[in-house]
Amino acid sequence: MANNEESRGLKSLFDWFANRRKSGSTSLERQEREIADGLWHKCSKCGVLAYTKDLKANQMVCVECGHHNRVDSDERIRQLIDHNTWKPLDEHLRPTDPLEFRDRKLYSDRLRETQDKIGLIDAVNTGLGQINGLPIALGVMDFRFMGGSMGSVVGEKLTRMIEQATQRRYPVAIICTSGGARMQEGMLSLMQMAKISAALQRHKDARLLYIPVLTNPTTGGVTASFAMLGDIILAEPKATIGFAGRRVIEQTLREKLPENFQTAEDLLLHGFVDDIVPRTQLKNTLAQLIALHQPVLTTPHMVLWETMSLTSTAAE
Repeated sequence: MANNEESRGLKSLFDWFANRRKSGSTSLERQEREIADGLWHKCSKCGVLAYTKDLKANQMVCVECGHHNRVDSDERIRQLIDHNTWKPLDEHLRPTDPLEFRDRKLYSDRLRETQDKIGLIDAVNTGLGQINGLPIALGVMDFRFMGGSMGSVVGEKLTRMIEQATQRRYPVAIICTSGGARMQEGMLSLMQMAKISAALQRHKDARLLYIPVLTNPTTGGVTASFAMLGDIILAEPKATIGFAGRRVIEQTLREKLPENFQTAEDLLLHGFVDDIVPRTQLKNTLAQLIALHQPVLTTPHMVLWETMSLTSTAAE
């Protein structure tokens, strides 16, 4: 009798643990499912879980540690451009495979897979719009498309956008994020550095404003060309900015580099960047800079007052 009660108690104890483990695994699965569904976001720097809706409201900047999560080009345009003022440019331009390049797979296949996956034709969106009511030509690179690499389409779209801005006398801003030139296009990719730089020189000769915004990461041929040709160069906090990779430089110099090497803060200290602007302040900062560089218009009243002043001075 006692043995039966003990076995019944032992069995019920095992059942209790089994049920607890089962319910625990169910709650864990539910939690993982909720995170997978995009309800929560875990910060890659501080590990804090944030409600995705709140994180998006803060422009994907962690409220706990200030880490700037990467955002795509469409989201960046929504953050910067006034509602219903965005006019895309050259959406029809598509990349080709003139070199018939192949690594682990054909370049043409890689392009098609990337386009189907993220819904972009290439690694940049360009267009005209307004920032706080002020006109601007804006190019936004997208790291999701082959690491934001600069191919022929990226160069052509940016060049055409700059030429449109010069013609319309608009300021230009480019949100840079890139691993550099696209190796699958070889020399054709490297040519884009000179082409964009030449368009920016003509823009500068017209006495018009150009502001590059360097985000994480900005490297390679992009850094070696249009990312560093701005009248005012801005960067996001903690962004990685450089030309060659850290490991390559260390192997070449045979020296250990500082921890903050190739960060926005280090470049600001050495004068390569003019200011570091948090993403939540970027729109207003760009608007202020554009407003400060607007041409001064002389009204008829001002002309009349200056004429009267000159006349009275001459009479004296």
